[in-house]
Amino acid sequence: MDEANTTPACEADENYQDQILQGVSRTFALTIPVLPHPLPRVVGNAYLLCRIADTIEDDKDLPFSKKYAFSQRFINVINATERAEAFADELYQQLSSSATNAEKDLIKHTPVVIRITHSFNDKQRTALKRCIRVMVEGMSHYQESNVNNGLKDQDDMDKYCYYVAGVVGEMLTELFCDYCKEMNQNKEELMKLAISFGQGLQMTNILKDIRDDQKRDMCWLPRDVFQSYGSDLVRITKDDWGTEFQLALGQLIGVTRSHLKNALSYTLYIPSRELGMRRFCLWTLGMAVLTLREINANCAYRTGREVKISRRSVKSTIVITNILTTQDRLLKLLFNMIAKALPEQELSKRFQPTSRTV
Repeated sequence: MDEANTTPACEADENYQDQILQGVSRTFALTIPVLPHPLPRVVGNAYLLCRIADTIEDDKDLPFSKKYAFSQRFINVINATERAEAFADELYQQLSSSATNAEKDLIKHTPVVIRITHSFNDKQRTALKRCIRVMVEGMSHYQESNVNNGLKDQDDMDKYCYYVAGVVGEMLTELFCDYCKEMNQNKEELMKLAISFGQGLQMTNILKDIRDDQKRDMCWLPRDVFQSYGSDLVRITKDDWGTEFQLALGQLIGVTRSHLKNALSYTLYIPSRELGMRRFCLWTLGMAVLTLREINANCAYRTGREVKISRRSVKSTIVITNILTTQDRLLKLLFNMIAKALPEQELSKRFQPTSRTV
């Protein structure tokens, strides 16, 4: 492993990172600490970098030109070619009232996050830099497009999911392989599965948030899938969730299920002795599959809250997967049992693993 950068990150910076992570994401604040040392520090920092990029892109009042400019400046900040303080001060002043208090606080403290980023070793920094650059460039493309009535087709949805989630899977794999040399031996296959893992999680969120995105005049569903069933995505603004729409939704649930199946294959590549990394993946995967079951059982849901899993389900996921962390065969059986009620849909060849299929 490369030597860390000499840029110091003080204890106060570390404390702030731990504290703000809980403010901007309950899920990742729960899963990241189970990773083995020193991964929680770098993965937590990576999530905060992604969240800063998301905050820029999601701001309702910033015009596209300013979003693009701030996003490019953020890349410069990560690359240490622009001062974080100037970037943070200017962006903080222009954030809309729709930004949460935690998001505003995160933007204000961008210099703290960046100091920690610059303290990582070369491989870690390279992975984080690439992730944010690809993510920002991809999100800028879709910000410039009209997504009121959905994306063009499934391929377009795949590309969007790659930019906002698949590339994160690649980054995590780089970090995991840097930490665990045994995983590094399967890096090529892991990278492909990592993209699928990310897409499974992102599609779960997209399906859960259809109604909520609709209120923001956004739709991330593929028009071609719905048209093939005789449904027009324009009609969902009229609350028309008829049979045709639900059949198309079922196909996307099947696609998501297959991606989550790949997520399990990814997890089983992690050596069984690496309990923390396995649990990090299993907890996230388990909550996604349960959410997908809720969506499938209630296709006419009115808000994302109606298909959100309960805290009890979250706790059960943690307890059960902790017991089965090293039991590959039982984990496969558990996944198949939970996902049994979900539609099945074959993925395109680029997402099909070459070995260790579940």
